[in-house]
Amino acid sequence: MEQSRTWRVGELARATGLTVRTLHHWDHLGLVTPSGRTAAGHRRYEARDVERLYEVLALRRLEVPLATVGKLLGGTVSVDDVLRQHLRLVDEQLVALRRLRAGLGAMVGARPRSTADFLSLIREVVVVDEIVEKYFTAEQLAGLAERREREAGQVAAVEAAWPDLIARVQAAIDAGTDPAGEHGRALATEWAALLERFHRGDDGLRRSLYAMQAENADTIRREHGGPSAEQIAFIAAASAGPDAPATGGAS
Repeated sequence: MEQSRTWRVGELARATGLTVRTLHHWDHLGLVTPSGRTAAGHRRYEARDVERLYEVLALRRLEVPLATVGKLLGGTVSVDDVLRQHLRLVDEQLVALRRLRAGLGAMVGARPRSTADFLSLIREVVVVDEIVEKYFTAEQLAGLAERREREAGQVAAVEAAWPDLIARVQAAIDAGTDPAGEHGRALATEWAALLERFHRGDDGLRRSLYAMQAENADTIRREHGGPSAEQIAFIAAASAGPDAPATGGAS
């Protein structure tokens, strides 16, 4: 870069794809201030100003807020702190986008026949979001969303298996089946296997799932066909373990 070269604001705007108004605003904020002025007061940008401009552009490309850009380039905040904070924000946005995509996919796949069906489907998606946000971390939600995209067929198979299993557990209860008997234990084994396909041995996911079911059993059953307290008690007795299985319909 030639050190003697200078740029008028219009030239710099065209070269960078920015607007003159943006460059004026950044000058006003003290982010990129031209080193010189003409006799008529027009801005003249030198090579060091252009270098500074591209530093700002690089940070803005990462969507770092302008106020933070100024602090960062002014040395009043740590680069590592800013990047870590921004990475957390981006991760949260990714989780939100993946969950939005999953919700849209559910709506498209369900093909509601009427406005009432569509509104009911929207309500289901919103209720799920409000519940799971209380029990699963951003990292857990991101991992689950990635798995749903990566293993759509397997996830769908697990989701489809829950209603049938829950119905068979209820049939066993209605028939007076002893949970400790062979049939009861077989149902409990099948139940545990489906849960395993959700949490995959991750204790954190398992605890979050169990807590969500324990505190929202009625809503999950009403809105999404989850198991009843009676069904969970049957499986717990059949499992003869300290922890009751969590819920059907997990993926």
